[in-house]
Amino acid sequence: MLHLRVSTPAETTDRIVALLQESTGVASIAVLRGASVRPEGDVVLAELARESAEELIGALRELGVDQTGSIALESVETSISAAAERAEDDAPGHGADAVIWEQVVRRADEDSVLSNTFVWFLSLAAVLAAIAIVLDSAILVVGAMVVGPEFGPLAGIAVGLVHRRFGIVRQSLVTLVAGFAIAIAVTTVLCLLASWAGWIDASVLTAERPLTGFIWRPDRWSFVVAFIAGIAGILSLTSAKSGALVGVFISVTTVPAAGNLGLALALGDATELGGAAAQLGINMAAIVLAGVLTLLAQKATADRLPRLSAGRTPVA
Repeated sequence: MLHLRVSTPAETTDRIVALLQESTGVASIAVLRGASVRPEGDVVLAELARESAEELIGALRELGVDQTGSIALESVETSISAAAERAEDDAPGHGADAVIWEQVVRRADEDSVLSNTFVWFLSLAAVLAAIAIVLDSAILVVGAMVVGPEFGPLAGIAVGLVHRRFGIVRQSLVTLVAGFAIAIAVTTVLCLLASWAGWIDASVLTAERPLTGFIWRPDRWSFVVAFIAGIAGILSLTSAKSGALVGVFISVTTVPAAGNLGLALALGDATELGGAAAQLGINMAAIVLAGVLTLLAQKATADRLPRLSAGRTPVA
């Protein structure tokens, strides 16, 4: 279940209540007259099935509520109500399959911002991956994959392309390019320091590495694994099953490839440098392609469902 809160000018309140009453997925409605200070007007509260959220948001936007007031959605962990159970039963589809596109777009926008936190996590992950290569440790490779935050902007590119939010696409590309450039630079500098200190030398890259050698040797499976991981990641993003993202992080070789790039730069191995760069590019391209195709498939399915109408053209 979801909790809907709408702040609106008083003249729109009755039309909003009528929309809520029309939907079979709404369990309860409450109106607080005069409770909103900004904008001046009323507050409408409702509890609704996740499956009904997308059509309601669309209808509220048609009324211009997003321009004259505000719309907020919150997840309800537990709702003890026979009306809530009936609403979930009556709403079309299943809550796990329902996609709230506005929520997806806003989350993609937020996760694709180039922040200090993003750069720190990506840099730490790349350094950890470089150490994993030096020690030939599969456990450290997995740890680096989990720490890496790169799926956010990769998903942002896919979401931005499908929804024509090209500002998100540009933001995501800047985040990826700048983030990986900084992470690889940090890794290179630290590897150079380790080399000067005598901790590592060129033999690290020429030695047999049965557990981490795959990082700089992309093959046909590299694309397949990244493509499947991209589908899983987008599905977890759109269905709010965020726990599945951990599996995505462990599946793809983006961060390990970045760590390998930094190590190869520091030790001057052009062959491994090229292989790691190819692995990084293949993985990112596969994830974005999988994301775009998955989102298009979900939108095509969602477009077949009936929609509520607010009786006016959408607000631009």
